[in-house]
Amino acid sequence: MIEINQKAIDFTLENQDGIEIKLSDFLGQKILIYFYPKDMTSGCTKQACSLQDNMVDLNDLNLKIFGISKDSVESHKRFQEKHGLEFDLLADTQKSVIKSYGASKGPFTSRVAYLINEKGNVIYKFSKVDTKIFAQEVIDVLNSL
Repeated sequence: MIEINQKAIDFTLENQDGIEIKLSDFLGQKILIYFYPKDMTSGCTKQACSLQDNMVDLNDLNLKIFGISKDSVESHKRFQEKHGLEFDLLADTQKSVIKSYGASKGPFTSRVAYLINEKGNVIYKFSKVDTKIFAQEVIDVLNSL
């Protein structure tokens, strides 16, 4: 389990295009990693679309976004294309990153998110996520820091 003020656990996962993404390659900018249960489900779609609908504001805050679930690269590609998502979805099919960040509930993935600062430290944890207004919550937290 990762806590606030700890160094974010580095990882490398494939995105929706099969390209390996390493978290530490994005030092120097703020990062949001959010864990979600499953592509194409109603709550996960609302959450992803909330972020997409607010991409201008999130980009203005220099925020890099990564959505992580246990779904496959192919599933992520379909989900991204269907909803026009402009951020990476990372495939953690072995659930190793999901578990290391404390986002595993048995066979399921918890809906939890972390904000990471430019130095790679966790600065905020979203334990309870309202999928419809998630992006606004992220923006509000970033503006308050």
